[in-house]
Amino acid sequence: MISFVLGVEDLADTRFALSPLHETLFSLRVLQDPGLSALHLPWRRSVLGRLGTLDTGLLMSLVAQRRTLPDFLTPNPTSFAPAFEEELSVVRQASCARVRHDLLLAHAPDPVPEALRDATAAEDAPVARLRDAICDLLRQYWEVAIKPVWPQMRLVLEADMTYRARQLALGGARLLFADMHPNLRWQGGELYIRKMISRHRVAASGRGLLLLPSVFAHKPAPPVSPDEPPSLVYPSRGVATLWGSEMPTVDATALVSLLGSSRARLLSLLEEPLPTVELARRLRVTPSAVSQHLRVLHSTGLVTRTRDGRHVLYRRSALGDQLTTTATEPRTHDSWGSAVRLRPTPPGRATIHSTKPLTGSPPVR
Repeated sequence: MISFVLGVEDLADTRFALSPLHETLFSLRVLQDPGLSALHLPWRRSVLGRLGTLDTGLLMSLVAQRRTLPDFLTPNPTSFAPAFEEELSVVRQASCARVRHDLLLAHAPDPVPEALRDATAAEDAPVARLRDAICDLLRQYWEVAIKPVWPQMRLVLEADMTYRARQLALGGARLLFADMHPNLRWQGGELYIRKMISRHRVAASGRGLLLLPSVFAHKPAPPVSPDEPPSLVYPSRGVATLWGSEMPTVDATALVSLLGSSRARLLSLLEEPLPTVELARRLRVTPSAVSQHLRVLHSTGLVTRTRDGRHVLYRRSALGDQLTTTATEPRTHDSWGSAVRLRPTPPGRATIHSTKPLTGSPPVR
């Protein structure tokens, strides 16, 4: 069991963040072992068909047999939603001593795989080359496997954080953590993480706690080393809405018939969070007219809403995003005199059906 001792100041400094780099690393677990989650099989089949000549041996070696990941590859985000390249630049600056230590610790008590043998070198030059090779490979993998679906993933992750903020407001830290995962328990100012291989107790001591929702995490995952700042990757809600392998194509005309032209137009605009007044400005109608339609879309789960200062921001939910992104391209004019333009159906997914685990062996072709 691992635990975080959190004082009043630490709870006050508890924050959420999104990390495309964390998701990239955690997706390797699912790529390696499809048994972790059947929900991700459509994504995995698609990615296997696009890996090409990527060095999957080196990629898979980053995940230890215990499914731990080296801490230097998952630095804590310093902002709410950093860009992937921004996070990767932090990894590139990791010292050789840090890289060597974290790779060995992640794989302990086993020896590091052959692909990581340079981590055991006494000299820094081989370790630096290995670090740079890993970073280059992760960037290529991100471009192929995660970047194309990151917008959809981000919607799910942000919706999860909105829900968690509400739980915190309703029941404090106890309800927040109890509802996050069965392996978490909050008691007496301490957050207990059960069913962990390691056993240590970390005092936050004013460093706060960072919470990172993840599409690919199947259970809570703290850092491997007790010396790292307290952070916790946890499974996000709503993952089942992401990879509908049999998602039917929705015709734009059918969507307009289902929702009405005005609401379909609203839904198409809500790819980004927008307040009522801005929606009214873009549509050239009154805010009250927009509000009526937003209430209906929100009550049916097609949009989410969060307060930001004096404004309430509306954005498509994961369900609403699926409805619009699977619609075809025809234009139709709505009752507000604007053309409803819905995005085309994404290109078809690859048809590789392998469900066998990947290993640190030759590249998958």
